[in-house]
Amino acid sequence: MRRREFIALGCSVGAYGLTAHAQQYEQIRRIGVLMTLADDDPEGQRRVSAFQQKLQELGWTVGHNVQMDERWAGADANNIRKYAEELVALTPHVIQASGSIAVGPLLQVTHTVPIVFTIVPDPVGAGFVSSLARPGGNATGFMSFEYGLSAKWLEVLKQIAPRVTRAAVLRDTGISGVAQLAAIQSVAPSLGVEVIPLSVRDAVEVERGVTNFAQSPDGGLIVTASAPAAAHRQLIISLAAQHKLPAVYWERYLTGGGGLVSYGPDYVDQYRRAAGYVDRILKGEKPADLPIEAPSKYELIINLTTAKALGLTVPAALLARADEVIE
Repeated sequence: MRRREFIALGCSVGAYGLTAHAQQYEQIRRIGVLMTLADDDPEGQRRVSAFQQKLQELGWTVGHNVQMDERWAGADANNIRKYAEELVALTPHVIQASGSIAVGPLLQVTHTVPIVFTIVPDPVGAGFVSSLARPGGNATGFMSFEYGLSAKWLEVLKQIAPRVTRAAVLRDTGISGVAQLAAIQSVAPSLGVEVIPLSVRDAVEVERGVTNFAQSPDGGLIVTASAPAAAHRQLIISLAAQHKLPAVYWERYLTGGGGLVSYGPDYVDQYRRAAGYVDRILKGEKPADLPIEAPSKYELIINLTTAKALGLTVPAALLARADEVIE
């Protein structure tokens, strides 16, 4: 081969290599993930694994055509704000965010990066979207439940522990916590129950509040959905057991962890569904056009081992309605 032809061939191969490298680079999509649980939280890992698994089923594999940047805030408001800024600075193609306390700070930082949220109770009321049918901005996703569900928790508590005349409601102090408390209070008089709100901002507050509440008889707990309650769930479950307080929780994994009873949607499924929205956004759809979706099914889970430890006999009618009974 003559020298001139060899040089031309070499340039051609080099150009092809650069082009192939550029194409491979262009195929990589960057996804930010902002979790409000700690990175060693088994439930948080289960949710992210479900998200990644569904993405892979849709053709997106981490390390191949997707890079995933995770931030785990542990329900710390300062960490959430810091990580929201960090993720946006990485210029991802889309961010998956968990809960209102993560979505709010993200929307303060960006109005352009697409956000797919999970476990947000009232995205319209919180100002995250214009409407459920047409969000209109850079955020869309999945509602955790309607606030009216909160009233069901008190009804379930009275069914499983009829003697309860006082209910401590563990909730955060944000919009969601206030609305959940209001729904519970709306049905409390008809059930003959006094409602006492308790804050779950930190572990010291939780322990002090529950311990003081347990000093009087005929009490029970309602643990409403919030990131702080999720972060302190083992403490809350152990305090309920220690003080012999029947307690109702918002999700099944708390019952699996020793809680008495839970009633709520399957949140892990929301992460699978969120992966579907991320897929659609990566393929060119806009979050403004993707409607907010609500849970389609609610699950009643009863832990009979915990019921026996509390000296409770679960009514047959309640057992018949249960989606799962843990023994």
